[in-house]
Amino acid sequence: MALFSQLGNYRNFGLLIMRAGLGVMMMIHGLPKLMGGPKEWEDLGNAMGHLHIHFLPVFWGFMCAVTEAIGGLFCILGLWFRLVSLLMTINFIVAAVSHFSAGDGIKGAGHAVELAFVFFGLLFIGAGAFSIDKN
Repeated sequence: MALFSQLGNYRNFGLLIMRAGLGVMMMIHGLPKLMGGPKEWEDLGNAMGHLHIHFLPVFWGFMCAVTEAIGGLFCILGLWFRLVSLLMTINFIVAAVSHFSAGDGIKGAGHAVELAFVFFGLLFIGAGAFSIDKN
């Protein structure tokens, strides 16, 4: 369609918008988890039990919180973007498995599944030109 034919010239700006929006939302969700302390981290880390990983739940919960909070900031900046995208993908796969294991079905796990696909796709695309790394 001719109306949208020039938008391809602004794909780096589109990636910036996606990075900023996703990054802000990850920070909004991750900062309370990060500030929650060891009890909250343990509750988060217990989700790894659905993957038969039962050791160090506080560590896994802390890593989840750091991935969302600090990873969200790095997502906005485009810093270590592919690494952040990989960690977010893993984070949301664990979240989806946790929802499915709890019997929530696709309605409960849908958000996590969608974000896992988004971050997995961004892993291949990269941060674009408007990033700190610029790779």
